[in-house]
Amino acid sequence: MDILSIAGILLAIGAILGGQALEGGHAGSLMQLTAGIIVIGGTIGATMVAYPKADFIRGLKMTKAAFTDKPAKLGELLAQIVEMASLARRDGVLALEAKLAGIEDAFLKRAIGFLVDGVDGGVARSALEAQIDAEAEEATTAAKVFETAGGFAPTVGILGAVLGLIHVMENLSDPSKLGPGIAVAFVATVYGVGLANLLLLPMANKLKRKINLEKERKTLICEGVLGIQEGLNPRVLEEKLRGYVGEHAGPPSADAKK
Repeated sequence: MDILSIAGILLAIGAILGGQALEGGHAGSLMQLTAGIIVIGGTIGATMVAYPKADFIRGLKMTKAAFTDKPAKLGELLAQIVEMASLARRDGVLALEAKLAGIEDAFLKRAIGFLVDGVDGGVARSALEAQIDAEAEEATTAAKVFETAGGFAPTVGILGAVLGLIHVMENLSDPSKLGPGIAVAFVATVYGVGLANLLLLPMANKLKRKINLEKERKTLICEGVLGIQEGLNPRVLEEKLRGYVGEHAGPPSADAKK
């Protein structure tokens, strides 16, 4: 669970409701079913028009990623690559074949598979980088679904406000209907702006950042495995890769000293 995302949403909503309460308002005045239907339904519908079916569905599936925190464990990954580099240096590249069955990371397993199969370094680099770029581009497009929805929501909120005011103008002769009509008008705007700036746009930003982190992780794997193929000394390879790991690198591994 990504605690920061949950806490951020709760803090934002709490601050808004708390500020309204300090001004003498109450939460019930913001509970307007009609405004919710207009803003949520209109935003979803407009976003569906903006994207092909595959991208839209992929974007919806990424909702979970914005509220879950999957540790990259870059330090452990670096240690694993250095260990395999030491094994390859000591027993030869083919010794890594026995490690394949125990590798859970699909991308790392594919990269080591290229190494074991003797695929040319240039070909392996081209294939791995193409996969990294394609997956990042696909995921970024899916994340932009939320960014696009965040652009539509305030406009749909204004549309709801206009509809509410039209309803008010149609019932000027009946004062009992003026209040609800005005409420829908203003609450729709609040829903549209709030939905965009408290949820949709922040989700898009977080997803794009997580996509970039995943791209960096796979780049670490690519450079590490290709370094093994080039026969780099494990210590030299570890120092080369520590830039991708940053603060997660930890102390030099024992395998790098062999």
